[in-house]
Amino acid sequence: MRLDGARVLVTGASSGIGAATASVMAAAGAELVLVGRDPARLEAVAARTGGRAVVGDVTKDPELLAEQAGKVDVLVSNAGTGWAGSFTDMPPDTLDELVAVNLTAPMHLTRLVLPHMIETGRGHLVFVASIAGAIGVGREAVYSAAKAGLLVFAEALRDEVRQVPGIGVSVVLPGVVDTPFFHRRGAPYDRTWPAPITPERAARCVLAAVERGRAESYVPVWLRVPARLRGSAPGLFRTLARRFG
Repeated sequence: MRLDGARVLVTGASSGIGAATASVMAAAGAELVLVGRDPARLEAVAARTGGRAVVGDVTKDPELLAEQAGKVDVLVSNAGTGWAGSFTDMPPDTLDELVAVNLTAPMHLTRLVLPHMIETGRGHLVFVASIAGAIGVGREAVYSAAKAGLLVFAEALRDEVRQVPGIGVSVVLPGVVDTPFFHRRGAPYDRTWPAPITPERAARCVLAAVERGRAESYVPVWLRVPARLRGSAPGLFRTLARRFG
């Protein structure tokens, strides 16, 4: 899909992958609608990219956000939140928040923007998931489950719209990305391997997913290996995960 002149809605656009995605989309000629919760950061991204800032929480009033965005050609569901720790220590409201931000909100926004795409026969949906959703990560059980749900939702939706020409559905599965995500979840990333990648690298993967119609993209690409191993040889996968996790 060509992005020149397309209206692109990016959630979680005030920092990290969302802000980087706004930059690469703007360079491709897209008209941007940027959603985020941090007014100052969001306005800075909007000023840099020529986008329109819409301050809001994707979990609170998706209908209002969609109305403010107008008819969009591309939805990049990127907003996400995490929490690290023992599942039994997780507060109930945190559990609900993780599911709402990472899974329910993308579903609601998709429900609101997809009819226009079907009507015009042109559009693309991108869901920024996580390698955690493909393999499961200890001490991130709810985050992993929500992202796994997003993967299956995208797969089912792709099958549902396959008869509509011009509609694409993509999932992007980043590994560790150097963003404020880890600070906000309350536990820094302290492993030496794998090394974090830049938000810009993940953003270029989002751009390529739209322009080239890629259904599934891992970044870095080698993350496809453990994801496939978990499906084809789960016993071996678990052995290696215990050894290197």
